[in-house]
Amino acid sequence: MTEPSARPVITQPIITQAMIDAYDEYTHLTLDRRRFMEQLTRLAGSGAAAAAIAPMLAANSAQAAIVAEDDRRVKGEDIAYPGSSGEMKGYLVKPAGQSGKPGTVIVVHENRGLNPHIRDVARRVALEGFIALAPDFLSPLGGTPADEDKARDMFAKLDASQVTADGVATVAYLKGLKDGNGKVGAVGFCWGGGTVNALAVNAPDLNAGVAYYGMQPKAEDVPKIKAALLLHYAGLDERIDVGIDAYKKALDAAHVEYTVYVYDGVNHAFNNDTSAARYDRKAADLAWGRTVEFLKEKLA
Repeated sequence: MTEPSARPVITQPIITQAMIDAYDEYTHLTLDRRRFMEQLTRLAGSGAAAAAIAPMLAANSAQAAIVAEDDRRVKGEDIAYPGSSGEMKGYLVKPAGQSGKPGTVIVVHENRGLNPHIRDVARRVALEGFIALAPDFLSPLGGTPADEDKARDMFAKLDASQVTADGVATVAYLKGLKDGNGKVGAVGFCWGGGTVNALAVNAPDLNAGVAYYGMQPKAEDVPKIKAALLLHYAGLDERIDVGIDAYKKALDAAHVEYTVYVYDGVNHAFNNDTSAARYDRKAADLAWGRTVEFLKEKLA
């Protein structure tokens, strides 16, 4: 009688910091996928291993939402509203059965546009009692496409001054929203974190800004900031963290109210639960709790 053959052991690919750094360089600097895959193949040891690891580094839009789209505790809808020079598209979410007029929060996406993950984050914000609006800053180019790589390529075509102007227009829209209390906050991630910093410089009506691992503004622009700031950084994010000390110095000199947290041992995009390799639940939960507490204090 022959012995049954042993089942092959399926092992989880090992993801190193060098692989994460290579992905960060690709997605934020070079946008050269062929070069990235060649580098990942060298690091992983084979093309097959690289093909298995690449999706774990990227965000997975099929990942289940934390707050489902049909969650009865919130009510979301796609809207259009006036931008700086044309129509802006966005996803507006309100708490179901909300009594009174809550504060409003702009949720600014990463460099992949208004995707399912950011819609989920907007619902999480609404679940905390705010009116949340996630604008699509790719609206001037036709809106966010389904293909993540195409969306990322579109960001190079955006005009930075128009992005800021559209952000200022979004603040004005929420400030005048009849269901809100007139106070406006903003929370952004990665590209969105940098956009929140720029918005704080250019929108005096912004009451509070939360930037997750966002590029810092120029030091000479910091005195224009009127909003209180909460700044989250990832300890392993050398590309963004290099600007922290200069930003703190400028904020101190301008007497801007701010708090900085650096989360040791975690990577850029640690809050994005759709990215298996970079998401860090402990840091994400801690940062989110601090974010909600901050927004409730500043937008009451």
